[in-house]
Amino acid sequence: MAVVSRCSRAATAATTANATTAPTFAYLIRSLSPFSSSSSTFDPQNDLNNRNKPAVLGTLKRESKGRNVQWVFLGCPGVGKGTYASRLSNLLGVPHISTGDLVRDELASSGPLSSQLKEIVTQGKLVSDEIIIDLLSKRLEAGEAKGESGFILDGFPRTVRQAEILEGVTDIDLVINLKLREEALLAKCLGRRICSECGGNYNVACIDIKAENGRPGMYMAPLPPPPQCASKLITRPDDTEEVVKQRLRIYQAMTRPVEDFYRIRGKLLEFDLPGGIPESWPKLLCALNLEDREDKQSAAA
Repeated sequence: MAVVSRCSRAATAATTANATTAPTFAYLIRSLSPFSSSSSTFDPQNDLNNRNKPAVLGTLKRESKGRNVQWVFLGCPGVGKGTYASRLSNLLGVPHISTGDLVRDELASSGPLSSQLKEIVTQGKLVSDEIIIDLLSKRLEAGEAKGESGFILDGFPRTVRQAEILEGVTDIDLVINLKLREEALLAKCLGRRICSECGGNYNVACIDIKAENGRPGMYMAPLPPPPQCASKLITRPDDTEEVVKQRLRIYQAMTRPVEDFYRIRGKLLEFDLPGGIPESWPKLLCALNLEDREDKQSAAA
C-alpha cells in the first residue's frame, strides 16, 4: 500500500474523535530497544562532569548502523536542526529527511505547487499540513522503493496535528529538541548563505556574546565557504530580519505545543547548544550516548 494513502488516512483519522490507529510504514522494521521512555534535559555544563551516572538513553556505539532509528529533530528555525541531523544521519546510516529541503526542491522544480509555496515561504508562514504531508509521503514512498530503513526527520512535525498524524502511522523512538538563545539564533539566521552553484550551506556571522548577569558567554565562529564558492554566495529570500522574527513568533505559538506532546510521552530530549559545532557536537553525542570515532580520529590528527 502506498505511503501517500497511509498518511492521508492518518490525517483524516487525526481529526476525528473515534480515530483508530493506522498501519505502520512497511519499511520501518523495529523500534530502537535500548532507549528508555523517560524524557530528559541535557545540560552540557553539568552533565559532562558526571559521566558515571545511569544513562537516560542506554548505550549506542558506532557499530549500531542499521538499527533503523526513527528520530525527530525539533527546534526554532535556524537553530541547526539540519546540521546535526545530517551528521547523525551519516553516523547511524539512516536517511536525513528535511521537510525544508523538500519544500525548496519543490520550489525549484517549477511544479504545480511552486507558485503557492513561493508566496508562503517569502512571507515566513508555515506551509499547510496538506502540502507538507504530500511532499513527505512522496519522499518516504521513494525511499521505501529504494530499500531505505528508518529516518531522522527535520522540520516535521511542526504542529500538534502533524505530530498526531505521524503517531498514527509510525512509532518515533526519540525527539531531540535543540535550543539556542534568541540573540544568537537571530544572528545565525541572518548570517546564512548558500552557494548558488553547488548548493552548499555556510554562515558569515561571528557570534560572540559576553557573559553577563550570571549567564555564560557564547562563541560561534563563522562557517566560511571554500574559495571556489566565496563569490557565489546568495541569501535565502526568507532570511531577512522581519521574516526571521515572524517565523520565531509562529514557532512560539504553534510548535512549542509539539514539545509538550512528546514530553508527556517520555520521548523528548532537550539539548541547549553551548556554542558552535566544535563545542556542541561532542556534547550532543554524549547526551545521546553515541560515539563518533571518525570525528575523534580527525581531532587527534
